[in-house]
Parts: sequence; C-alpha cells; structure tokens
Amino acid sequence: MENQLIQLYVWVCQIYDKHSVLKLQRMSNNHQPAFTDQELVTVYLFGHLQGHFSQRRLYHYICGHWLAWFPDLPSYQAFNYRLNHLGPAFAWLLEELLSDLASTASGTTDFVLDSLPIILAKGTRADGAKIAREVANKGYCASKKLYYHGVKLHVLGRRRPQHLPLPEALALTAAAVHDLTALRQEIEPPSFGALFADKAYKDETTKADLAARQVELCTPDKRQRGDETDGAWRSLWSRFVSAMRQPIESFFNWLIQRAGLQDASRVRSTKGLLVHCYGKLTVCCFQLLFNS
Repeated sequence: MENQLIQLYVWVCQIYDKHSVLKLQRMSNNHQPAFTDQELVTVYLFGHLQGHFSQRRLYHYICGHWLAWFPDLPSYQAFNYRLNHLGPAFAWLLEELLSDLASTASGTTDFVLDSLPIILAKGTRADGAKIAREVANKGYCASKKLYYHGVKLHVLGRRRPQHLPLPEALALTAAAVHDLTALRQEIEPPSFGALFADKAYKDETTKADLAARQVELCTPDKRQRGDETDGAWRSLWSRFVSAMRQPIESFFNWLIQRAGLQDASRVRSTKGLLVHCYGKLTVCCFQLLFNS
C-alpha cells in the first residue's frame, strides 16, 4: 500500500511538472502552501483507491492512518475548500491518462458508445433542484425509467477481449442533451471500424456521415410500420448488437463500484460537481492504466 501511495504521488508530481499551467492555478499570496496541491490531489486519489468515495470519509481515513505522511494536512474545511478548486487540474490529469491509455490500445477496430447519468437529485426532487445549474439540468434516463437533475457522461470505448473497454473519448453534457446530439457535437468518432450503440443513436444521417469516415454504426433494429422484413433476422441482429454493447454496461458498473461516480447527491456547487466527475474518472483511468 505504501508503494501505491508513493507511485501515485510521483505520478501526480510528474504531471504537474510536465504541465506548468497546473502550477499557475495559484496566483495569490498563498501560492506556496505547506500542504501542496500535489499532495491534495494524491490524498484524494489514494483515498478513493482504498474505497473511500466521499471527501469526508477519505479525509478521516488519511487522518487516522497516513497523517505521518502528510503532517501539514489542513482542517477538513480548508481541505474541502481547496479541493473544490481543482476541477481543472483533474481534467488535465484525466486527459493525460486517456492519452497514455490510447498508446496501449490493441489492434481491434470494434468500439462501443453509451452514456451514464450522474445524478444530483432524482424523482420529485429533480424538479426544484438548483445545484450546478450552469452545467446540469433535468433529464430522463430510459434504462432506469427515472427523471433526474444532473449531467451525463458519454463514453466512447475500444472493445477488448475479456477486458473492460478502453475509454478513448469522454464528454460531459447536461442531462437533457440527447445522446445522438452528444455524438455529433462532443465526441470525436473513431477513424475506422464498427461502432456499437443502442437505439438512441439510430439515425440515417449520422450513419451516413460515419460511413464516410469508414465507420459502420451498428444499432439494434427498430421495426417501422409497414416493414415486412423477417422478424427473426431482426431479433438475431438486435441480440448480436446487444452482446457487443454489453462491455460498456460492465464499464459503467465498474465506474460506480470503484468510485461511486453516479451518485452526486452530496455535491453542492458547480466546482464540486466538476471535481466529482473528473476526479473519480481520474481514479478509474489510473487503475486501468497501472493495474491492468
């Protein structure tokens, strides 16, 4: 466990040294605090790796077990305040991890695409929710049959035999943004191969645009009124696409289990939401890169 903590701290420091913009976040009289931003990021990531998903729980975990390693750890209030300003830093770390993961990708040309709701409030509470209105709004999750206030994580992943998909592109949108719109505006599609997605992405214009890039969009079949095509063929095709898409569902479940990504009910600000999303994604991508 000590080796993991050291590895994590060294990696964070290397990224900070590589991208000087991370160090320019501090332009105040307290630009060189005793407890550095690198230590703060390390504490957050390490606490998550040990299964402590809330900021309070991971703070008390570090206080109880690792305080000798972080003697300048501030109060919880100061820790929480500073952490909520590090959303851009986690975004940089995540981008670096995605780049490193892409370099490990195998030659497969099958890709999967889907979205995961990140929920600030749900059910009747979603109507009056006001948290993070700059980036979040009310949407509907068809798979859960649930109205919620929050954002969506859109993931394009490369399929790997007997492994979780390797994320190649990530995007955050408001909950009300349709998956197809996110594909058109936020996600850079692959340059070649087959892209497996659910019915929400079925669109002939989008399929033609992707075909021009040598990408075949594969979605479950939706029978149109008056169409006499053999129903058995339709069923087999839909089952095949669903089987090819299954790894992205496993990937989302893994994100929830390993970092508690979907539940953002404790978040109270836009900055906190960005840390919640980018920070927890950084934790998971770090595990994919270094523990695979």
